[in-house]
Amino acid sequence: MPALAHFQQLQYAFAAHLRDPAHVPAPAGLEDRRVAIYRELFYNNIEGLLAGNFPVIRKLTDDTRWRALVRAFLAEYQSHTPLFTEIGREFHGFLEQRAEQGSDDPAFLAELAHYEWVELAVSLDEGDIDALAHDPDGDVVVGVPVLSPLAWPLAYRFPVHRIREDFQPADAPAEPTLLIVARNRRDEVAFMAVNALSLKLLEVLNEKPHATGVQALDRIVASMDATVRDAAMAAGADILRAFRARDVILGTRVD
Repeated sequence: MPALAHFQQLQYAFAAHLRDPAHVPAPAGLEDRRVAIYRELFYNNIEGLLAGNFPVIRKLTDDTRWRALVRAFLAEYQSHTPLFTEIGREFHGFLEQRAEQGSDDPAFLAELAHYEWVELAVSLDEGDIDALAHDPDGDVVVGVPVLSPLAWPLAYRFPVHRIREDFQPADAPAEPTLLIVARNRRDEVAFMAVNALSLKLLEVLNEKPHATGVQALDRIVASMDATVRDAAMAAGADILRAFRARDVILGTRVD
């Protein structure tokens, strides 16, 4: 690998200082008064962006710990993109890395970060509902449901949608938290808590895009005890209709 040009070496050294000014000195010959302006702008821009992307985490974290967390993110984590819209994803990756390394962060923190990031990610998703041919008034039980590209199934160990200042569980409950986040036709992003049947139904519809709602349900209930199949079919039909009402399902396939 060829040696870097002098100006590139200077850029790397300057960036390293901005990322970790407490441990990496600024390049020689630079006036500290001027460098301080860049230090402040760099930190404040990223800190403000993270605080806006993760309002719940920010509210749960006192100022001293929050500053330390942001500083650690800047100094220790190698981000894979410079895009501001992707900084939230990178911060989630940083928190996951810390959890793997045995940090003293709350056990739910990485999952909460993912939950908070997802809302922005779905709002920016370029998937186009109108590009999918479908009948919005079709019967999603007897017809072939068309899934929205802007609906994401989510599963967490912790009840991330309930975490707040007066509810910060130290241990994950026995049952996982299952959610769906979706952006509707009015570009509104919303979460809905669901059960295992709901997520299984989405999974089957995704795997079998030509199956009718009834066929997808038949596939699911086939392994159930005969005494509960009728009730499961009825519940599944209600789920399909609820999904259509929330634009998780857009309607039915148009041949």
